[in-house]
Amino acid sequence: MVNLPVPTENPINDCGAGNEALYKFYAAVMIIIFILALPLNASVMHLFIFKLRFWKSNTNNVFLFNLVLADILLLFCLPVKAYTFIGGERRSGNDTVCKAMLFMLFLNRGASIAFLTVTSIDRYFNVVHPGRKNLLRALKKSPQISILIWLLLLPLTIPTMLKNFECCNSHKTVGNSTFSDDVLIKDVVDSAREVVFFSQIVIPFIVLVYCTVHIVNRLRKKTVGDKTKLRRAVFLVTSVMVVFSICFLPCTIARMVLLIARVQDWKDIKEDKAAMAFDGFMVLSYLDCLLDPLVYCFCSTKFKALYLSNYFPFLVNGDVIVPDSSNSAGNTSNPKRSNII
Repeated sequence: MVNLPVPTENPINDCGAGNEALYKFYAAVMIIIFILALPLNASVMHLFIFKLRFWKSNTNNVFLFNLVLADILLLFCLPVKAYTFIGGERRSGNDTVCKAMLFMLFLNRGASIAFLTVTSIDRYFNVVHPGRKNLLRALKKSPQISILIWLLLLPLTIPTMLKNFECCNSHKTVGNSTFSDDVLIKDVVDSAREVVFFSQIVIPFIVLVYCTVHIVNRLRKKTVGDKTKLRRAVFLVTSVMVVFSICFLPCTIARMVLLIARVQDWKDIKEDKAAMAFDGFMVLSYLDCLLDPLVYCFCSTKFKALYLSNYFPFLVNGDVIVPDSSNSAGNTSNPKRSNII
């Protein structure tokens, strides 16, 4: 009688696409996002560098430039991700490519969330506490605060640079594992990894809700005077909330469901469906690269006027101030009159 080998748990098997047709659809969506978002973000970066000269500006331009930089770096990951999906895998089988992808994805997605949040916090202080001195207002005048944000995000990517993260093997019971030092260490690493993932989204979302509620209340209480700046602030924080609600909250909920499926050892069919849903919502989160330009427009009327005058001049005529490209930091001392339709 021939003894058949006993199947063992293999992370590669856990990373196989359960429905190849569905994952090819996910790949097509990522390719479309890449094709649409890359020229859009490249044009935005061109304006920040050559027209607004963000490094000489005392406004939110420094934060917004870092936001578009994070989006562009994230976009370069999408073709590689799409290629692995087309090949029937949830992640690359190459260890180096896999870790590099996880590093780029989580660093730049974290940076995008961080700079969206910082922009909203800055607007909150300007609207709700206009006369109060705060550390953010002092730091945003120099690029050091942006560099510090990037440096703080680097150690947060270390727990996620593991192959079994993307395939969600956290806290998975393997065989007849008993309590041992190796199991305990694995549980600690898994828990740390998940804490990083959820905290990157949940904490900023709570901050954004707080800022949005107080800015809206401030607008309602203001009965006299010009409300234009307050309305613009409401538009800004509302647009950020929409970006979060569409892009990041669904994948967070799906991640939680998939973890429950792993821990409670659901049947394979349910677990596969949870994994496919999580991957789909992660693809949806990349839509953030297309929605962020809405934040740019709501945050800066100068940026909106400059963008339209450079790329869509047929939409403008002579009533809106467009910053002179020869003037650093977007100063409008020699403006050109135009009107956005």
